[in-house]
Amino acid sequence: MSKHRIVVVGCGNISKAWIAYTLKRDDSSIVALVDMHLDHAEAAKAKYKLECPVYTDVREAIRKNEANLVFDLTIPEAHCAITTAAFEEGCNVFGEKPMASFMEEAVIMVKAAADSGRTYAIMQNRRYLKEMMAFRDLVQSGTVGPIGFVTSDFFLGLHNGGYRETMDNPLLLDMAIHTFDQSRFITGKDPVAVHCTTFNPAGSWFAGAAAAICTFEYEDGSCYSYRGCYSAEGAPTSWQSSWRVVGSKGTVIWDGRTAPYAEVVIPTEEIVHENKHKRITPELTWAGQEQHAGCLDDMFDALNKGHIPSTVCTDNIKSLAMLHGAIRSLKEGCKVRI
Repeated sequence: MSKHRIVVVGCGNISKAWIAYTLKRDDSSIVALVDMHLDHAEAAKAKYKLECPVYTDVREAIRKNEANLVFDLTIPEAHCAITTAAFEEGCNVFGEKPMASFMEEAVIMVKAAADSGRTYAIMQNRRYLKEMMAFRDLVQSGTVGPIGFVTSDFFLGLHNGGYRETMDNPLLLDMAIHTFDQSRFITGKDPVAVHCTTFNPAGSWFAGAAAAICTFEYEDGSCYSYRGCYSAEGAPTSWQSSWRVVGSKGTVIWDGRTAPYAEVVIPTEEIVHENKHKRITPELTWAGQEQHAGCLDDMFDALNKGHIPSTVCTDNIKSLAMLHGAIRSLKEGCKVRI
């Protein structure tokens, strides 16, 4: 019997990356598929050539197949019900982002995980890139001094069709959680306040606001500025965004594609109009798997070795708080505390 017996929930949203990764592990097996629409589960079973039963009820699937791990790939509105049921049945949970549709639900889920003594980790695949790891290490090394200003730009013309084009705030609700989480990972800092504006630019094919500008404030008075647009044609940024971190001694740049670098002041005896700088380019030393595989490696390693994964719910709820703080700022039309 496999060490990790997995029930996959939300077959209409299954990512190939989750399945392909799991099928390569010797210590894991998918023992059941669950979806409220049984035909979705049957279709996923056929698509990925799985040999397991299908169900509409997650508790039944867990009990009948002696499962101990649930992949929650459902829509955010279903996450709370699925994860709390899984914890009550004695399972660990690996789930998709964002953790919940409401902060109140996220608090319930974090408490349920703690009460059950089980692990709940959330997929934040964009932490797991060798360039991202080098960028994070360069920022947190103190090379450019204390951080004063952080910016990220995310500009893409997304033509996927489907539900995103009918959402009220497609960029903010669908994608911004990735970049917000990256900001915390890069800086090691959690914002305490936010002001957010969203709008729909000229030429947008989205019904809702395809663009957003958020200004986050840190306790020490420094700021993080997020700018993004889902309907930006031409000159696209990376999916990882384009970043600038300004410190007291210099600046770190990452375009989201190539290696990051820093430019730091060359010390002189006096302050001049324009200081001279030297460039520092770190080695890309992180050798782990990237994207989804890297995040899942961390999750499974945590279960196998008994440590806490990077994207554990008690950490990820802070990224979710940034998102819901931005949404609350929109509704109230002012800066709000996170």
